[in-house]
Amino acid sequence: MASSHNSSPVPQSNSSDAFFKKEMDATKRFRPVQSLPDVCPKEPTGNSNNLHDSPSLVADQQRWTIYHSKVNLPAALNDPRLAKRESDFFTKTWGVDFVDTEVTPSFYLPQITKEHFALYQQEITPREKVHERCKNICTPKDTFDRTLLHTHDKSRTDLEQVPKIFMKPDFALEDSLTFNAVLPWSHFSTAGGKGNRDAASSKLLQEKLSHYLDIVEVNIAHQISLRSEAFFHAMTSQHELQDYLRKTSQAVKLLREKISKIDKVMCEGSLRVLRLSLTRNNCIKAYNKLKLMATVHQTQPTVQLLLSTSEYVGALDLIATTQEVLQQELQGIHSFRHLGSQLCELEKLIDKMMIAEFSTYARNDLNRPLEDDCQILEEERLVSLVFGLLKQRKLNFYEIYGDEMINTAKNIIKQCVVNTVSQIEEIDTEVVVKLADQMRMMNFPQWFDLLKNIFSKFTIFLKRIKATLNTIRSVVFLVLDKNQKTRDLEDTLQKNSAKESTVDTEVAYLTHEGMFISDAFGDGELPAGAADTASQRNTSPNSEPCSSDSVSEPECTTDSSSSKEHMSSSITPGGVEMMISDDMKLTDLELVRLANNIQELLYNASDICHDRSVKFLMARAKDGFLEKLNSNEFVTLSRLMEGFILDTEHICGRKSMSLRGALQSQANRFVNRFHEERKTKLSLLLDNERWKQAEVPAEFQDLVDSVSDGRISLPEKKPTATEERKPAEFLIVEGQKYATVGTVLLLIRIILEYCQCVDNIPSITTDMLTRLSDLLKYFNSRSCQLVLGAGALQVVGLKTITTKNLALSSRCLQLIVHYIPIIRAHFEARLQPKQFSMLRHFDHITKDYHDHIAEISAKLVAIMDSLFDKLLSKYEVKAPVPSACFRNICKQMAKMHEAICDLLPEEQTQMLFLRINASYKLHLKRQLAHLNVVNDGGPLNGLVTSDVAFYTGNLQALKGLNNLDLNMAEIWEQKR
Repeated sequence: MASSHNSSPVPQSNSSDAFFKKEMDATKRFRPVQSLPDVCPKEPTGNSNNLHDSPSLVADQQRWTIYHSKVNLPAALNDPRLAKRESDFFTKTWGVDFVDTEVTPSFYLPQITKEHFALYQQEITPREKVHERCKNICTPKDTFDRTLLHTHDKSRTDLEQVPKIFMKPDFALEDSLTFNAVLPWSHFSTAGGKGNRDAASSKLLQEKLSHYLDIVEVNIAHQISLRSEAFFHAMTSQHELQDYLRKTSQAVKLLREKISKIDKVMCEGSLRVLRLSLTRNNCIKAYNKLKLMATVHQTQPTVQLLLSTSEYVGALDLIATTQEVLQQELQGIHSFRHLGSQLCELEKLIDKMMIAEFSTYARNDLNRPLEDDCQILEEERLVSLVFGLLKQRKLNFYEIYGDEMINTAKNIIKQCVVNTVSQIEEIDTEVVVKLADQMRMMNFPQWFDLLKNIFSKFTIFLKRIKATLNTIRSVVFLVLDKNQKTRDLEDTLQKNSAKESTVDTEVAYLTHEGMFISDAFGDGELPAGAADTASQRNTSPNSEPCSSDSVSEPECTTDSSSSKEHMSSSITPGGVEMMISDDMKLTDLELVRLANNIQELLYNASDICHDRSVKFLMARAKDGFLEKLNSNEFVTLSRLMEGFILDTEHICGRKSMSLRGALQSQANRFVNRFHEERKTKLSLLLDNERWKQAEVPAEFQDLVDSVSDGRISLPEKKPTATEERKPAEFLIVEGQKYATVGTVLLLIRIILEYCQCVDNIPSITTDMLTRLSDLLKYFNSRSCQLVLGAGALQVVGLKTITTKNLALSSRCLQLIVHYIPIIRAHFEARLQPKQFSMLRHFDHITKDYHDHIAEISAKLVAIMDSLFDKLLSKYEVKAPVPSACFRNICKQMAKMHEAICDLLPEEQTQMLFLRINASYKLHLKRQLAHLNVVNDGGPLNGLVTSDVAFYTGNLQALKGLNNLDLNMAEIWEQKR
């Protein structure tokens, strides 16, 4: 074969392709000329020199010849062989500078040298040698006879005579249009007298078709003659190829016989074992499938049985498992075509049953007798219902419980009112029909006991709600915890799956149509990793190897139930154990939102109880009943409400503002009435006060003593003793004696009532502080009007305002000032830090009281000052000594001292008489200057000295003034 190929004169495929392309396009590219190059190549004779050197249109198609050269005018004119350039032509057109200008090399083009082509020459030299060697071995036929082209053109001209329709690739005489175009029917018509003409036309058509056939046959014969050598060479090669195919066929036949023997001896038995094993496994699977169908067939009766025992979770799990089995394992079973829709309807029925059951449970749980027992009603039933509702994504079930809470809260108040009214004989239920009217007929103790009973019922009611909602929230949190564990397990499995991927690839080749062929073998015949993986996938952890007696046990469980219906046991706070399945399709966000809504429901329960209590209070307060309560009753009511508010906050964990707001509103009304009553009382006392020293009863002394011990509160009334203590003349406060009037004693008691109200009702601290400040200011201003402003002359009918009245008023003010810091500290301990700015009221009041006391002292000094001005203006220095003027002054000073010495402390008396003495010295000095009496030791000086000595002796003889430094030398003008 090789020798024949080498000596074959058949041209190469490339040259033959080029020949046919050239032959088809020759008429388009070249026009007929007188002398043309050879078109048909000649066979090489072994001598390359004998080949034609003329170009060939076929062989030289891709080779450059001189015919490809092109000449342009500038290249012809720029002949480098010329000695001198003909510059006239260029300078005339392009300018003088064109001749002498040299083109500078480009900076962007590198200088190319022979070294740049060295690498290329090294690579191309071996290839060129190989090419030359191949060229010598097989020289291409690039020479053609020139007559071939002429013959080719002639044959092409002949072929053009044949119509194009015969050359179409889809030419078919079955087509009516084609047939009519080739053989027109008009040539075969014999109608009329045209028969001879039609016969001639038919003969002419037949000759024309014969001519076309001759032309085609001549061209075919011509083409065959051109390729005769290649044809005979192919035939020779065909014989050799047939010899090779014959030998190959014999070898294949022998190989098949050997393979057939090997198959019978070594493979047929093993494959039969495999087929029998597969058949056995298929039978087992068919048996298990039938058992599964029998189990599914019992689904509906089992669901009915579970529903009869309120096992909603189990029924839903069974329905979900059956639906999954129907979709995966039993898909396409005709007998179960309606079971899926029936199970869906049954699931919707279970949804309605669970909602109705939960509504009934909520009603029974909330409406059972309100006793101290706060245990959960049927906790297992509640947990089962909640799990079922969560499984069905009925996340708004808590709204049902909320509606039942509202209705139950209304019923609690109604039942309490009915029970209380039925025990009161004074209320005729036949005459007074409405419960609100019956409630308004109760007195305060009866109504207070009713409110106390309502609060106790509400407290138990909230505790039950809290216990129930905590159980529901615990179920939600169990599901949430299960979801978290499932995600952690999936993450762990994903990490392990990457490690087991190599084992899976070893087992993959054993898989055929979803079934492991390795099931037919024992575990010992598989690789270690493959055996473990196969055992994990096909058997349960506790199952034994497959046997004829126990084949149904491990395989009875479907893939869906073994992979998706995993159950985990969880225990609620109440000790109820529940099985949680993995198919709860609830996200963490939904579960957290549900838990928050349940917690909010507990807050709403507190708000509901408070709102119903507020409505109960407002119904009783319509006739002004709460505003008419006395202090003790209101304090008792306030304490009861505060206790209930604190209890609900402790149970629910959040403050409810409705009842607190109602209490604050009633407290504000109480404060207004409380303040108005005491202010009116104080006004009446002041209007009837005669500003005389009053005796101090023992109870007031005890009241003051309790304040001194640090307790600002009203002492409890003690039982009357056998010996009644006599009233004291003074009020003893921390060792000091205070002479007071009766109004101030009652004012102190009123102030302590304010302080005690703050202790009893902390929410009114700021209001009480404002009202107490107003009360103290009122007392200060009103007492100033009555004493300093002499208003008591018209109001009470006093003849005059004496120095004793003034001193007593000053001492009363000092007593109030003594208690202001104590009151301030009491309020400061009960105010919030941001409310400390309100304490500035006490600073202002203290300043006003001190100013008032100073005004009274100034008034006493002014009284004596006017007396000194009146008496000393008539003083004359003459005998007898002491003069009448000084005796009168000493008498008035003694009266003044007598009036105030028992009312004011000794220090204040001394300070007051020092100021009076200074006024006396000023007037005496002015009178002596007027009389021109100087300290010269003369007779007049002696008389004045005697009078002054008399004044000094009398003044120092008074009680408490013996050590008073009078400094009488200031009456004399100092000599300059």
